[in-house]
Amino acid sequence: MPRQLCVSVSACALAVALTSQPAVVFANDDLMKLAKDPNQWVMPAGDYANTRYSALEQINKTNVKNLQVAWTFSTGVLRGHEGGPLVIGDMMYVHAPFPNTVFALDLKNGGQIVWKYEPKQDPNVIPVMCCDTVNRGVAYGEGKIFLHQADTTLVALDAKTGKVEWSVKDGDPSAGETGTSAPLVVKGKVLIGNSGGEFGVRGKVTAYDIKTGKPAWVGWSMGPDSDTLMDPQKTTALGKPVGKDSGTATWQGDQWKIGGGTTWGWISYDPELNLVYYGTGNPSTWNPVQRPGDNKWSMTIFARDADTGMAKWVYQMTPHDEWDYDGVNEMILANQKIGGQDRKLLVHFDRNGFGYTLDRATGELLVAEKFDPAVNWATKVDLKTGLPERVKKYSTEASGQDVNTKGICPAALGSKDQQPAAFSPKTGLFYVPTNHVCMDYEPFKVAYTAGQPYVGATLSMFPPEGKTNLGNFIAWDATTGKIKWSIPEPFSVWSGALATAGGVVFYGTLEGYLKAVDADTGKELYRFKTPSGIIGNVNTFTHGGKQYVAVLSGIGGWAGIGMAAGLTGETEGLGAVGAYKALSQYTQLGGALTVFALPN
Repeated sequence: MPRQLCVSVSACALAVALTSQPAVVFANDDLMKLAKDPNQWVMPAGDYANTRYSALEQINKTNVKNLQVAWTFSTGVLRGHEGGPLVIGDMMYVHAPFPNTVFALDLKNGGQIVWKYEPKQDPNVIPVMCCDTVNRGVAYGEGKIFLHQADTTLVALDAKTGKVEWSVKDGDPSAGETGTSAPLVVKGKVLIGNSGGEFGVRGKVTAYDIKTGKPAWVGWSMGPDSDTLMDPQKTTALGKPVGKDSGTATWQGDQWKIGGGTTWGWISYDPELNLVYYGTGNPSTWNPVQRPGDNKWSMTIFARDADTGMAKWVYQMTPHDEWDYDGVNEMILANQKIGGQDRKLLVHFDRNGFGYTLDRATGELLVAEKFDPAVNWATKVDLKTGLPERVKKYSTEASGQDVNTKGICPAALGSKDQQPAAFSPKTGLFYVPTNHVCMDYEPFKVAYTAGQPYVGATLSMFPPEGKTNLGNFIAWDATTGKIKWSIPEPFSVWSGALATAGGVVFYGTLEGYLKAVDADTGKELYRFKTPSGIIGNVNTFTHGGKQYVAVLSGIGGWAGIGMAAGLTGETEGLGAVGAYKALSQYTQLGGALTVFALPN
């Protein structure tokens, strides 16, 4: 059974802290009102559009150099800390990796612990977590905090007391299915994805009723139309109907049942269109020879009706993936002009190294350009067909099984992994944390056994030829597909970015630096070394009229898996250990929240 701990500050204090919030009728109405208040941070990405933008400007280009540490908080966990805290009223909610502890901290009393929730989970779930025991955050709605545990349990906690209101099991860890994604609350439902593509898990997004925990709909990544929730004539791909059972037609036999396409990334929502957006991951196995066909709908952007889950449109970025270029990265919703026309855009920075700009109402592909010049597996993307023009030299299938294809860029962890970008409506630019990593990739034959790794490839990773840096932090124009400025970093930038109305953009580095740069030029304005490497996401809020910036540090994730899991082999950690072995010279394990503010 899970444990709840109430300490020091009474639950009544928290009740008072939450009384200033609007009355809740529907969770999305509540959240939309709260999200418009920049003094709080009420969703994992700050808002439904996943912009990670704050209208706060107390901290600005002129004074950011004066930032100081206001307070810190240790999570007590020594694995990778992705995601970031929520701030609702006077309360902050902080999560940790496995065992997925959640803390409620009272901002009026120096971050004092109001309650602590620590689920009792079977430690056997740890070996089936692909790339560290990370969790990407909690969600809030209707007075509840929602946590997606590693063992796939979705739990609803009373925000005032930490008491479990309900819980539901979403999958089966013994078959390799785990939970790492941050939930999203939309219209009385809690949406979560699943993890486990490296174990042959079939991807899905499930919507649960916010009051009862009962499933409202399930949208699978592949399978018959009844599973994928597709209408053969009404669901479109680049404006054309997908056709009957498109989720099985490009798979050999029943391979779709172990087809991957898991959904562990971020979810966004457009209230006007009533559509939720997310991406699906790699097809299973990583050996492309064993799964002929386009493998739909892995590596795909989905637009689904929030009420029914029915897919309105889809776009597959990397048909028949040969490199593990998961499509799970965030979908950022922005309204901008393209060709002199106002468009409702969806912007996505894919693992495959291309930045995509689509019309989010129709799925029309408008822009697709490389956001890292090192990308070489394809020359370009055809805007009419949506297909990448591949370079045969870097095909892991053309080379054949047990042949090592060398110098593929990007590596399997992509030109960008799950670390979310930010968008500033003031500059019109997207601020993107990126990886600058290439790989050698050797596929081999692998048999499927439930609960066992189903990878079928050996990898090694390294910087692009002639380079030493493993990362860049870039400013991107999504209307033209061009980089405005780029900051090289010794290691991948694995933290989520934050853009503010003060003209400052924040991000963290794997060595542990929180950095602030000028949103217009990229000039560094501030840096501070936190206790451990940063793979968490930066956010900001105000309390007592004062603006704060917060970030979780704690090295780990795929890039830091060597340190987090004690791996030393060059090709261990699915190839990442060798590339990032120098990290141990700069940082060590540790989970801590660091909160910054200007001096009084």
